[in-house]
Amino acid sequence: MLTRIALLLATNLAVVLVLSIILNLLGVEQFLREQGIDAEMVTLLIFAAGIGFAGSFISLAMSKYMAMKMMGARPIESPRGEQEQWLVETVRRFAQREGIGMPDVAIYDAPEINAFATGARRNSALVAVSSGLLQNMTRDEAEAVIAHEVAHVSNGDMVTLTLIQGVVNTFVIFLSHVAGRFVDRVVFKNEGGHGPGFWITMIFAQMVLGVLASMITMYFSRKREFRADAGSAKLAGRDKMIAALEKLKRSVEPQNMPDEMEAFGINGRMGGSSIKRLFMSHPPLDERIEALKARPV
Repeated sequence: MLTRIALLLATNLAVVLVLSIILNLLGVEQFLREQGIDAEMVTLLIFAAGIGFAGSFISLAMSKYMAMKMMGARPIESPRGEQEQWLVETVRRFAQREGIGMPDVAIYDAPEINAFATGARRNSALVAVSSGLLQNMTRDEAEAVIAHEVAHVSNGDMVTLTLIQGVVNTFVIFLSHVAGRFVDRVVFKNEGGHGPGFWITMIFAQMVLGVLASMITMYFSRKREFRADAGSAKLAGRDKMIAALEKLKRSVEPQNMPDEMEAFGINGRMGGSSIKRLFMSHPPLDERIEALKARPV
């Protein structure tokens, strides 16, 4: 199930790093000072926010295209057969109930039970399911998964996580530049421009802080999975969603989604050590099932 943008955390990190280097080389910080913004930390914060939010929103804008290409998803323009017709009509029914535009619907070839939703806007989203889901789930179970994906779209999870990613990007860039300047000036005694110490430290710090930032994004991703499960319970019924999660627990197929797409799927990787849990985009299935059972009927 969706969760999101962070979508492409790897794409986001790459975009941020490239933008940071390019804008440094182009002298954007100097330009800001020439416009009268001469307080060094204020200038740096504006610079960091510009790059940080640009990186996350570029990732958001690319999310639908990237998801289709990475997963090899086939959009359903004219349904072929009763199964595809049912899939499209189920998405349409839930989208109408949530008051959002009809998402594009797609199928991708994979043996595992999975699905994802993505897109930059609530009224221009994509809902895709795996062939394994259609083959191995009952209609009630598949309906609950589709409702979960539509709930992600209706909740605006992609945009929410993009904004969160933009904030953490800003602090990653800000703190990495501060670290780079400190090493350059204090350790290497460089008082003019940016020397090698700045560039090496800045790039290394961005990579390390980027990992920590992904932990924050994944925390919010897990929280929004619970909310999408609740949305599915409202749209399709609590028992159907519990049955779908139970089916996922029994699934023995390996999860072959690329790492960059894992946060978008309904079936994230299983739990592990406490450290590994910090990087999970989805809560463990047992926790999700218990949360649904605790909800009033």
